[in-house]
Amino acid sequence: MNSSGPLAGVRVVDLTAMVMGPYCTQIMADMGADVIKVEPPEGDNTRFISVGPAPGMSGVFVNVNRGKRSVVLDLRTDTGREALRALIARADVFIHSMRAKAIAKLGFDYETVSVINPRIVYTNCYGYGRRGPERDRPAYDDTIQAECGIPAVQEQLTGDANYVGTIMADKVAGLTALYSTMMALFHRERTGEGQEVEVGMFETMASFMLVEHANGAMFDPPLGPAVYPRTVAPNRRPYRTADGQIAALIYNDKHWNAFINAVQPPWVTDEHATLEQRAQQIDTVYGLVAKTLEERTTAEWLALFGELEIPAAPINTPDALFDDPHLNAVGLFETVQTQYGPVRFPGVPTWFSRTPGHVRGPAPELGADTQDVLSELELSDAETGEVV
Repeated sequence: MNSSGPLAGVRVVDLTAMVMGPYCTQIMADMGADVIKVEPPEGDNTRFISVGPAPGMSGVFVNVNRGKRSVVLDLRTDTGREALRALIARADVFIHSMRAKAIAKLGFDYETVSVINPRIVYTNCYGYGRRGPERDRPAYDDTIQAECGIPAVQEQLTGDANYVGTIMADKVAGLTALYSTMMALFHRERTGEGQEVEVGMFETMASFMLVEHANGAMFDPPLGPAVYPRTVAPNRRPYRTADGQIAALIYNDKHWNAFINAVQPPWVTDEHATLEQRAQQIDTVYGLVAKTLEERTTAEWLALFGELEIPAAPINTPDALFDDPHLNAVGLFETVQTQYGPVRFPGVPTWFSRTPGHVRGPAPELGADTQDVLSELELSDAETGEVV
């Protein structure tokens, strides 16, 4: 498949399902890699979890599998496994999201795959890393959010233990799998050495949460609990205005002084003068600002904050993003013609001066590319006859 982008010429054999792994490989496809999505005869479950223009083409699946080629292989058969071995022999990356016991039982653990192709980068997408006692437990976004502390933090913030309204663990782990795989490919380009990479959702999200929340708990002896107070302040929420809501962060001393001089609220004292002072009473400060912002409309505050260069934004819905002037000006959305009509994808969020990525095409129907891909492997009819 001809392509452009920084990963042009890279071939990825993708045995991932749901979102973590497919999001990782979707970005690879956008960046030019030839991603061969290997599916069982029944297909990736994500094909069926949301609305779509046809059975097996749900919106979630279509988005995270765009630009890939779908090959159906029944890995319970000798011919299916033989075809996968032939794909591996010609690949740069092998990535899967099966549990360790399952992939080993099929005969595609790293030790076996690296004999077929010693240069391959082999990425495991797991719920829990194999070195820990939870290695065989199943995991989904909700359970990982719970274990890494997100509902507990939300409870401190809102009074209720809730998941955040996006599959954060899946997506953060997918991005981690992507950068980890790219680092291993970079090492291979310098040394010729392939290697095995392991990405656990729990480990990834624990690290992600503790970026700021580790805080005083990092030190020996601990200087405080593992929490970043600003993010769990109950008054940290969108501010009510006279006619709606607004997000604003009047945080550093420059922004604070500009706000105080322009608005002159009656409650300000010398105890609020510095960032250090405000940080020590952050929830109180949020509450005071909240009372003041109720006095003007959202448009009035956005205009003032724009003049003062204070970070502020309206409260958008996901639907509104499709019409956002900035996102459209930078060309985030790409429309791809499909047999079901045009699909407007949220495209590549990064910019490259020489090797830009783009949405390479629609998501494949189940097994749409099986024969084309197998013909590239030059397998005989006898070898491919019972693959699917």
